[in-house]
Amino acid sequence: MNFDPTYLPYPSTRYPVYARHGMVATSSPQASAAGLAALRAGGNAVDAAVATAAALTVVEPTANGIGSDAFALVWIEKEKRLYGLNASGWAPADISIDKVRARLARTGASGAAASPRPANGGDTPSMPVLGWVPTMVPGAPKGWAELVSRFGALPLAQVVAPAVDYARNGYPVSANLARMWRRAFEKYRKTCTGPEFDEWYRTFVPEGRAPGAGEIVRLPDHARTLELIGASNADAFYRGELADRIVADSAAFGGYFSKSDFEEYRAAWVEPISVNYRGYTVCEIPPNGQGIVALMALNILKEFRFSQRDSSETFHLQWEAMKIAFADGMAHVTDPASMRLPYADLLQPGYGALRAREIDPSGQARLYSPQVPPKSGTVYLCAADGEGNMVSYIQSNYMGFGSGIVVRGTGISLQNRGADFSLDSSHPNSLAPRKKTYHTIIPGFLLKDGEALGPFGVMGGYMQPQGHVQVVTNMVDFGLNPQQALDAPRWQWMRGMKFSVERAFPRDIAEALAARGHEIEVSEDASPFGRGQIILKLPNGTLVGGTEGRTDSNIACW
Repeated sequence: MNFDPTYLPYPSTRYPVYARHGMVATSSPQASAAGLAALRAGGNAVDAAVATAAALTVVEPTANGIGSDAFALVWIEKEKRLYGLNASGWAPADISIDKVRARLARTGASGAAASPRPANGGDTPSMPVLGWVPTMVPGAPKGWAELVSRFGALPLAQVVAPAVDYARNGYPVSANLARMWRRAFEKYRKTCTGPEFDEWYRTFVPEGRAPGAGEIVRLPDHARTLELIGASNADAFYRGELADRIVADSAAFGGYFSKSDFEEYRAAWVEPISVNYRGYTVCEIPPNGQGIVALMALNILKEFRFSQRDSSETFHLQWEAMKIAFADGMAHVTDPASMRLPYADLLQPGYGALRAREIDPSGQARLYSPQVPPKSGTVYLCAADGEGNMVSYIQSNYMGFGSGIVVRGTGISLQNRGADFSLDSSHPNSLAPRKKTYHTIIPGFLLKDGEALGPFGVMGGYMQPQGHVQVVTNMVDFGLNPQQALDAPRWQWMRGMKFSVERAFPRDIAEALAARGHEIEVSEDASPFGRGQIILKLPNGTLVGGTEGRTDSNIACW
């Protein structure tokens, strides 16, 4: 991949970073330091990724926690092979559509995620986004244990030690973290008022306010929980004391968990899915993740050629392809055991070409219906070591702190992934016991001729496949270096014909797109457009990385 590291067409204060022996790119300086510590202690890229992930639960609790889900793509250099890990959780065995709908009828409590997902039809209520109902069994701790046990060089207890230290002895709050914390507190104090939320307030706002930039935060319960996970290789979380505490709180506050929900949960090793985009193999985790949405969009876009990045013609094609990909993704993607067609059918080259023909390159914007193919504020991080191993990793509580539930005495904040289930029994992504929902978090990876180029990702709900498409096309089509691929102004499809663009998005191009029928709003807030990281390996083995300028990102390397 050829690019000029000094070419900076978009506002930036950073050049790409180069290293030889290892690199960790994250949204937190402390988390990057934890990953680097694992490398310096004799660990590999997998150890570094898990060390970083554990640290992020402490130093960025506004986006993830010990109760998160996770996905990973792992390149093992000596095998020349890319592995996929799906550590997303499942619904409790005792939950059902009928039980949730009856509960909502009694309480009147409902609410849906703000996302491109189509609303339930008719009078069907939506899953709640806060409280115990949308909590699923967390998969992240099991994912850490699986990764380190299979590919790591260090014991899990040593890998999570920096995170334990941050939690017990404290860390200073960064500027962007303080902003996200304050935003979450303002939301929660208006919506999280029942006794089930008391532990969240005790844990994260003990002084009755969000911490400010530079203040020291300590999370002692969190520290002890991480020690238990490390010492037991996560067994304490699924079979021991921590599982008992989660189930006890669930029973006390009206949740649906049983001990067997945790004992029987397994993270799954999966085969990555991919498309060939102009000679590069773009890889994602298969459903229930939405990485397939990014691949479907690229499978459409490869039918077109772009003369330049910043033109209304280019953005029009990208936006139309994205709408088509979401139409198909929303209609079909769920737990693969419940999908009504093989997900590989959605990535057929012929199907991409067929969908591409629905787009008029010089015409107007339009809405698209899903088709059936013919037969034939999440945290993202990436890590690489000097031996050529590389990891693309993502974990999330979904909506900020997640469900607003913290398990008493543990520091475990639980994700609210169940909010994306439908309560319409005819929908492919309908709620069911032990089912995994459509999942927004996705790690990405690039290969070229069977060799690893490197990991990439852009976090942020339904922005994620859109961010993947943008950074891939920025590098492959327009020759931008990893840092500029991240710094370039972004866009996001919201729903219908509506797109949001960053303030730096060229005004004349926005006006030309509006003339085509796209409804455009300019956002003053950069946070909805995701936060990304990229590490690539050059032919001589040198690592080059870019890190997100829209948050407190950092690259640690040696």
